[in-house]
Amino acid sequence: MNILITETDNECELYITGRIDTVTSPELESTIKTHIKNSDIVTLNLKEVDYVSSAGLRVFLVSHKEMTDKKGVFKLKNVSPGVNEILEMTGFSKILTIE
Repeated sequence: MNILITETDNECELYITGRIDTVTSPELESTIKTHIKNSDIVTLNLKEVDYVSSAGLRVFLVSHKEMTDKKGVFKLKNVSPGVNEILEMTGFSKILTIE
């Protein structure tokens, strides 16, 4: 997994490539937490992500909760079909903001 970070004003976008799984999710969670502190909007661009495990889903949920608690926005965009299927099957598509 690789993460490219773009920041503008109070918004942060993380462009992620690779898989989000048990091995890579701690790095993603740490990176997101760092940017949640200084951002009103945190967006994960998942165009190049082909797999998200339950560990990755947990990172999404925790990040969503932290941003909601601080009245911010956490969203996913450019979700690949395979990842979208996982989000649909688990019900996360009803919880998370997906563009």
